[in-house]
Amino acid sequence: MKIKGYIFDLDDTLYCEHDYVRSGFQAVARHITNYFTHVSYDEIYGAILHEWQMNGRGHIFNNISIKFDIDMDIKELVSIYRSHKPVLELYNDANRLLERLEQGAWKTGLITDGAREVQWQKIKALGLERRLDCIIVSDDLGQDCWKPSKVPYQKVTEYLQLPYEECVYIGDNPHKDFCTARRLGMHTIRVIRQVGDHMQTVLTEEFEAERTVYSLDELVKELDGNVHMFNA
Repeated sequence: MKIKGYIFDLDDTLYCEHDYVRSGFQAVARHITNYFTHVSYDEIYGAILHEWQMNGRGHIFNNISIKFDIDMDIKELVSIYRSHKPVLELYNDANRLLERLEQGAWKTGLITDGAREVQWQKIKALGLERRLDCIIVSDDLGQDCWKPSKVPYQKVTEYLQLPYEECVYIGDNPHKDFCTARRLGMHTIRVIRQVGDHMQTVLTEEFEAERTVYSLDELVKELDGNVHMFNA
């Protein structure tokens, strides 16, 4: 059966999420140095990046505030991070695949988890609202509808008016992207890139995708050659 619907994850599938993270950290660094003159933007931003590299994202703003003696509400810094308007670009191969899909009769969709304010800022920055037929930010439906809930998969296929078996879900995170899609009957493709939080993750078969690609250009070539991605 031919694939008629291409449904994508967002972060680290269509663009590099680390670009968004750095953009948010820059916004926070600018905000801090607007109020505290004893430290420079470069010092703050450099320290944030170092903390991220060493300890991850969990307590960065707390640790930076202590390090530089900054008396600022951490919730305010988190709000700055989440509400900033990023400048983002699609991966080149993602843009080429979307362009190829736009040239044909395929339907397209997106399912993405995360705080809805954050995810919609990303979507708008990437111009995806005008390029995809259906966008599901699972947080709009409630946190209990985040992947691997079946709800967003049901919503997107209902909107596209396609059965599960005629759709493919393309993502990067085996913890949640593929297990439900596969149970529902969707095809699944995992993209592994050079950068990303889940690129080294390997799980059992039920959590992995049917296929793995290292560039979405592989799918472009198959579309150009009218090659069936999956056996009927």
